[in-house]
Amino acid sequence: MRDYARETRERVAFIRDVMSRANAHALVFANSGGKDCALVGILCKMACENTLAIMMPCHSKRNYGEDLTDALALCEQFGIEHITVDLTAVREAVLTAIGQSQEVTPDAASNIAPRLRMTVDYAVAQSRGALVAGTGNRSEGYVGYFTKWGDGAYDFNPIYDLTVTEVYEFLDYLGAPEHIRRKAPSAGLFEGQTDEGQLGVTYRQIDDVILTGKTDDPAAQEKIERYHRATEHKRTDPPRYGA
Repeated sequence: MRDYARETRERVAFIRDVMSRANAHALVFANSGGKDCALVGILCKMACENTLAIMMPCHSKRNYGEDLTDALALCEQFGIEHITVDLTAVREAVLTAIGQSQEVTPDAASNIAPRLRMTVDYAVAQSRGALVAGTGNRSEGYVGYFTKWGDGAYDFNPIYDLTVTEVYEFLDYLGAPEHIRRKAPSAGLFEGQTDEGQLGVTYRQIDDVILTGKTDDPAAQEKIERYHRATEHKRTDPPRYGA
């Protein structure tokens, strides 16, 4: 198990150094009520008193239920300032506008909410002279389980190197709200969605592949490596002519 006392000090120092180099005096992060944003929010608050959590429910009933409840519980426990921006009507307006000339597939529609949230993050951050904290972890990054130019967009990410297993261990160490530490990971993109259900593999299997190069199920390992290959474009800069 990692030394999370040392990890906390070093990650807080990292955030403060990023802020100093950017001449920033505030932080914002998207707070979905999940594990990753909980850890990022706690670390940001430790690094900077002027930290704002933005709750952005959109379309999914879960966003207005347990996700919002857990997001508020995190803010209350750790004294994090928060606002709520309801994006459902905006999402519907975007779908309607595009639908007049182009049919939007279900997969494309599911990525609208994360990209709207990114827009809100940066509008609020610029208005406050803040930086946007990223909330993606190493396991999600390995299989490309994030929205390009959505939750994959940020100014810095203090948990980028942590697997899902390590994120939960870190939250246990910090004493984050119990329900956040125990509920199934979900992006909340649609009703009944869970990360592992959508991926068809477990985070434990993904973490095994990352840390040891193999997992106990050959079919799961092949799927994980296929995800990794197919999403390489998400982890690299776009091709630039002449660069």
